[in-house]
Amino acid sequence: MKFLQKFSKNPWSWVPSLYYAEGIPYVVVMSVSVIMYKRLGISNTEIALYTSWLYLPWVIKSLWSPLVDTIKTKRFWIVTMQLLIGAGLAGVAFTIPLPSFFQYTLAFLWLLAFSSATHDVAADGFYMLGLSQGDQAFFVGIRSTFYRLATITGQGLLIILAGYVESHTGLDPVEFKVSSSNQTQIVQFVNPDSVSFGTSSDLKILVSSHEATVPMGKADKAVVDSLVSEARKWNTTHGFYIEEKAAVKAAGEPGWWDKSVAMPLESFLKNNFGAENKPVVKTATSGNLAFFYLKLSGKPDENVVVNLDKSSGDNSFKIIEGGRITFTPETWNRVAVVAVQVDPKLDNVAAASFEGLSGNIKFAWVLTFFILSGLFVVFSVYHKFALPFPAEDANKNVSKLSDVMKEFFGTFGAFFKKKNILLILGFLLLYRFAEAQLVKLVAPFLMDSREVGGLGLSTGEVGFVYGTIGILALTLGGITGGIVASRGGLKKWLIPMVFSIHLPNSAFVYLSHIQPESFFMINLAVAVEQFGYGFGFTAYMLYMIYVSDGEHKTAHFAICTSLMALGMMVPGMFSGWLQEIIGYKHFFIWVMLSTIPGFIIAFMIKVDPKFGIKEKAKK
Repeated sequence: MKFLQKFSKNPWSWVPSLYYAEGIPYVVVMSVSVIMYKRLGISNTEIALYTSWLYLPWVIKSLWSPLVDTIKTKRFWIVTMQLLIGAGLAGVAFTIPLPSFFQYTLAFLWLLAFSSATHDVAADGFYMLGLSQGDQAFFVGIRSTFYRLATITGQGLLIILAGYVESHTGLDPVEFKVSSSNQTQIVQFVNPDSVSFGTSSDLKILVSSHEATVPMGKADKAVVDSLVSEARKWNTTHGFYIEEKAAVKAAGEPGWWDKSVAMPLESFLKNNFGAENKPVVKTATSGNLAFFYLKLSGKPDENVVVNLDKSSGDNSFKIIEGGRITFTPETWNRVAVVAVQVDPKLDNVAAASFEGLSGNIKFAWVLTFFILSGLFVVFSVYHKFALPFPAEDANKNVSKLSDVMKEFFGTFGAFFKKKNILLILGFLLLYRFAEAQLVKLVAPFLMDSREVGGLGLSTGEVGFVYGTIGILALTLGGITGGIVASRGGLKKWLIPMVFSIHLPNSAFVYLSHIQPESFFMINLAVAVEQFGYGFGFTAYMLYMIYVSDGEHKTAHFAICTSLMALGMMVPGMFSGWLQEIIGYKHFFIWVMLSTIPGFIIAFMIKVDPKFGIKEKAKK
């Protein structure tokens, strides 16, 4: 017992784990759920709309924060909420395999979001009660670091895990090899229905041939484009590219809003800015082609998604059509086409091997959420013993709840009586207006096929690009922003930070128009955007502290964070609907236009020139 008391008094025993536990559910609700729904076939419109609604608990958490302060102890709330978070994660895992999984998983994500928001209130309050002022200042960097590590775990490691399970829990891999040769006649596209295959008593992916040769040198670009277009048309019309589905169907006739506003606006946008319906034939070079034909040996119980990529060999060979094929119980006996192109600059005999992996997508996400659920059971048990017992964190007299609520609403009113409150609200709601729309569509854009304007990355690749490289760049940008702001102050760095958070969004304009195949270029573009966001977000955090300074600073900061969540929730709700109408290219241009309100409001606000400058220690 004495050991536990001594152990809990050491902040290192609970501060890192507490803020790691605080970050996980937030990133699961805001980011991991987006990728999961995308992989399960939900449309961008519904992903953006319904996952944006999940911001609501963080928007309104200040409304029930007095209850956390009054009923029981913050220690009690932390341990209890971690158990509830674990239950919510388990609920998501249990309901993923169900036919109406979208509605059920959303319900458990709501439980997860409310539990997480309540946990945030209790954890932040406990931090101030469990540490001295000196320790609070010392551990502020530690808590931020472990919160970032939680983000990396959620957006990076968990997504990579899900991607690995997706690719290694299905049928046996299918393999084939392509070699260059001195032949001159270009390989022709043949009718896939005339191709013969072997047989298998087990369910397998069959390939027409395990080896093919392709001529070196340049070919007529028009001929190559025509062949690729023909192969793409075949795959599209035969159902190998699954269209995203609407998981929630609207009932009855459209209402006044739909008839008078939504439908006319959608029609206007489609007619003037709509994405082209014609498939984009993207062949950077006029290299020659080799075709492979795939089918299943039998009828599967559920969709079989086959991801094909180069496993070894010369980088001069690339799959330009059929890199991701979906066989359904309806299309299992149809033949899919895969086109491999050789670089026209290749002038020597070379070869490359390709591998097709399939996996159980639902099982991958069930496993991921069960692991998370178990993690939070461990967190709850650990913190039951590791958290200290501050004297101030004691059960309070519930009969004084009415006085607490009266004080709370007085504090709430005082915030909205601040000088220049309209400018304050404008800054808090509009500074991230563009980023709120962008963040909901980044993962879908990275994962969508190139035929619909995306980059066609696998789940694991998205976890690495956005959840690892992106988060590291974000963290580095935030650290850099904090250092320069502590030396020059918020006023000096406000405008540079506004440019920093907004201009790097143009990286996605580049990615959507060029659709680079270089994995390095994709990582670089995302890293630039995330570094800029991390650097520029420093100004937002400092302004919230600046606005909250004075009496009731804790409560006023909580109100600021609620408004911050509201500013992310509302724009995110319509972003998916807008993107599906105008396409990724126009959508990212719209995101750049959406930065204008943030620039305007930043130039209008006033800040004390001395605020944010770190005082030098006296000698």
